[in-house]
Amino acid sequence: MTITANYEVLHETGHVPVKSWTRGVAFDDNSKQQLLNMAQMPFIHKWIAVMPDVHLGKGATIGSVIPTIGAVIPAAVGVDLGCGMMAAKTTLKASDLPDSLEALRSKIERAVPHGRGSNETLRNRRDPGSWGQPPEDVLAKWLALSEGFQRLCEKHPFLKNTNNLNHLGTLGTGNHFIEVCLDETQTVWVMLHSGSRGVGNAIGSHFIEQAKKDMERWFINLPDKDLAYIPEGSEHFRDYVEAVGWAQDFAQANREVMMARTLQAIREVLPMPFSADVEAVNCHHNYIRREHHYGQDVWVTRKGAVSARAGEMGIIPGSMGAKSFIVRGLGNAESFCSCSHGAGRVMSRTEAKRRVSLDEHKLAVAGVECRVDEAVIDETPSAYKPIDKVMAAQSDLVEIVHTLKQVLCVKG
Repeated sequence: MTITANYEVLHETGHVPVKSWTRGVAFDDNSKQQLLNMAQMPFIHKWIAVMPDVHLGKGATIGSVIPTIGAVIPAAVGVDLGCGMMAAKTTLKASDLPDSLEALRSKIERAVPHGRGSNETLRNRRDPGSWGQPPEDVLAKWLALSEGFQRLCEKHPFLKNTNNLNHLGTLGTGNHFIEVCLDETQTVWVMLHSGSRGVGNAIGSHFIEQAKKDMERWFINLPDKDLAYIPEGSEHFRDYVEAVGWAQDFAQANREVMMARTLQAIREVLPMPFSADVEAVNCHHNYIRREHHYGQDVWVTRKGAVSARAGEMGIIPGSMGAKSFIVRGLGNAESFCSCSHGAGRVMSRTEAKRRVSLDEHKLAVAGVECRVDEAVIDETPSAYKPIDKVMAAQSDLVEIVHTLKQVLCVKG
């Protein structure tokens, strides 16, 4: 491994280079091997860019930017299609918040369905993470998406069984969250993280399996079966791009509904009027997009990475209890104008629950109004890389505009 500029180059004979912005942060051997497997694919354009939050994923490494010509790899995009962030800066100050934020957290939790049901609720087909009856604002947002969804259903009837209307405007589980944060001037921000929910999962899973079947039918051997790809120009390719595009629109609309409902919840708790502006956009970090790099139009897959074109605003959240950042892209061509999407895991969810005690977790999230129980230990800060080191490793990709620290966190 040699160091060039602000990244390291991982290279083996017969591979395109892998350029990694990982100096000072963990970059495990399994992730390196997964990236080298990806680098064997014949349609990679120039190299693969690796962000400092890199960690092992399914098929493709989370925290990677994969430019391709003539094909896309569905598993590299994943199943949480369009997953991303949204942040709004309010006119509120820390002094406007009550001493206890418990009532505010409860109000937000009632305004935005989140989490998953128990075995009993699932047997009764009741999911607390979805709407029993979608409210008017959700139905209104759905109207803009419904025509595209009907077209998808004509090609893919299985999508009719997805719970997408009841999932629109809901948070989901895992590392998805809604936070109230303070910046360096004690200004209040609202930030949230979610994606395309069940319908995105259904679309992604369908095309991953379709690509694998095509590889078998064409007798194509791969270094990893999850690298199964769809050639551009094929019927499956057109269908995939259309479906992913719609799922990304759904994910964006999902975040817009949740942000509006969260801000309304705050207005119902706080006595003073305030305004809120979406400062740091509504940015995806699991998606594909047609872009122009190094003289050619290519498909760029960002799996756990954010677009960071010159002047483009983005969000890099830390873990539960850690700092987060509103950033401005520097347009670094070497990274295909990208940056990390967060801190990146250093422990699996199972390992975190095994290694971290509830007392340790309580200490790590002290000062944050949030759930503190066994079910969220897999999201504890020590399960993630130190966010300050992650930011230092990508100082040539983005500049920090605001530093946020959460005071309230709602987890799925």
